[in-house]
Amino acid sequence: MSRLFPRTALWSRRLRAALAVLATAVAMCGVVLAATSTPSSAATCNGYVGLTFDDGPTGSTSALLNVLRANGVRATMFNVGQNVQNNRSAAQAQVSAGMWVANHSWNHAHMTSMSQAQMQSDLSQTSSAIQSATGSRPVLFRPPYGETNSTLQSVASSLGMRQVLWDVDSQDWNGASVSQIVANASRLQAGQVILMHDGIQNTRDAIPQIMANLTSRNLCPGMISPSTGRAVAPDGTTPPPTTTPPPSGGTCTATAATTNVWGDRYNTSVTVSGASTWTVVVAITSPQRISTVWNGTATWDSSGTVMTMRSNGSGNTFGFTTMTNGNSSARPQIRSCTSG
Repeated sequence: MSRLFPRTALWSRRLRAALAVLATAVAMCGVVLAATSTPSSAATCNGYVGLTFDDGPTGSTSALLNVLRANGVRATMFNVGQNVQNNRSAAQAQVSAGMWVANHSWNHAHMTSMSQAQMQSDLSQTSSAIQSATGSRPVLFRPPYGETNSTLQSVASSLGMRQVLWDVDSQDWNGASVSQIVANASRLQAGQVILMHDGIQNTRDAIPQIMANLTSRNLCPGMISPSTGRAVAPDGTTPPPTTTPPPSGGTCTATAATTNVWGDRYNTSVTVSGASTWTVVVAITSPQRISTVWNGTATWDSSGTVMTMRSNGSGNTFGFTTMTNGNSSARPQIRSCTSG
């Protein structure tokens, strides 16, 4: 027995050591699996929408970013230059959280009453403040109150920025409840942009429900393309089409001009060159609606904001009347022109 005991003790110690190594390996394996597993509920993105927040950074920007991160949201923050200058760390936090930062003027003034030189100074000062704080110069601009004109758009363009308004107004600025904000956001369609604001508690509370609705429709938050002003994938790729593609064929050019403006509506004339038969896709901004068309055959997508116009033998110029429905500043955008 005296010679067996050392062997038994040695075997026992070796067994305990082996079990400890095995337990460690199992624990490590569990950690690795947990870190690399992919949630089965990962969203399938059949289109992208632009979630935007104006007037930041504010004292609540950190709370907003926490909610956005918790819900897997990347959004575009239209910042006021004066606020950026006074709260540089919050602007930096926006970028660190994966948000895109854009220009919303220096102090939220009514810019259409400014001279061109004043507009230039205002937007340039704002872009410089944003670049100084975040390291990135804005490529998007949203005019305060949505008020714009051709001079302001030209100034923004000269500074390398595309003007972006919105398709859906959350009405959070107007005291909308959480449920009202969620209901308004539920109207978003692929490619569209919604207006929301930094610093509003109801907006932050609505974000989880907004995301649940988008996910149920296979829509995902995306970036706003500086070339089209539409929401695309975060890497800048074009989302799947939201309308029936025009027939295959060569390209043509469609040029739009606003010919008449009244208090509640305006006319647009579109001239096509490079083809005698054509299909032109035109987008308007909600809540505007096209009421009348001529010299072409028109169809609309489900949102009523994207019109596909096909030639009907009436020549290469067609037109339409748009009811402003309270948004008098936005003008139609030509999406594409295809011959054949």
